[in-house]
Amino acid sequence: MAFNFTISGYPLTMFTFLVVSLVTSTLTTKTKEQDRLRMENEKVKMRADLLRSVSHDIRTPLTSIMGATSAILENPALSPAEQQSLLVDVRDDAQWLIRVVENLLSITRINDTQTAQITKEPEVAEEVLGEAVRKFRKRFPQIRVTVEAPDTLLFVPMDPILIEQVLSNLMENAVIHGETTSQVRVSVQKESSFARFSIWNDGQEIPAKDLPTLFDGTIKHNETTPGDGKRNMGLGLSVCMAIVGAHGGTMEAKNLDMGGEFTFRLPLSEEELHEHP
Repeated sequence: MAFNFTISGYPLTMFTFLVVSLVTSTLTTKTKEQDRLRMENEKVKMRADLLRSVSHDIRTPLTSIMGATSAILENPALSPAEQQSLLVDVRDDAQWLIRVVENLLSITRINDTQTAQITKEPEVAEEVLGEAVRKFRKRFPQIRVTVEAPDTLLFVPMDPILIEQVLSNLMENAVIHGETTSQVRVSVQKESSFARFSIWNDGQEIPAKDLPTLFDGTIKHNETTPGDGKRNMGLGLSVCMAIVGAHGGTMEAKNLDMGGEFTFRLPLSEEELHEHP
């Protein structure tokens, strides 16, 4: 078995193979470069959307904090009840700032790790969900929360801190933007090769015009409740989408006969699929 270039047609065949391989290599290189540029453009767009959202989300509560504290300092005649009310507003705005910073840290972490996979370990989905619900109940004691989970433990590869933040953001969103929300239902179930997380609320529907761009951070403040930066929906949901996407999952939102529902799916490990088909 050897190449014999004296045989008629061999040189032309080899030359053809060489040209095809060079063309294929060039096209592959160009495709990889285009993919790299596309990812860079998406990263730049996400950072730009983030900065637009944060500039308003941080300025509004800071202005409120300054106004409340100035009122207390400059008006010593305020009654204890009035001072208490202003201090409660300061505390609430400070808590809001903390959540904005947590969102910032999360989305920065996602951006920094787009060239490498997030470190995922099998976690019990019910425990991560339960911790998010516990914190939510502490902040919104007036909201009735129900939890649904499978009878057997469901292990899902994830970064538990990031997924807990997704759940927290979605539950908070259900209350703030549902406006009339009185109950929230949170569930996790196995669905084919995925773990399906759902957050339902009985509040107002998601505006139909917002559904196509709900997760890309482009919803404008003047399209939500005016005069309240905390009504912005874009930052929290864009963070959620970035985190779920970095886990290889998908996310969607829809209106039901009563209220709305956010759903995201995370892929299961091969071991989980084999142990619990």
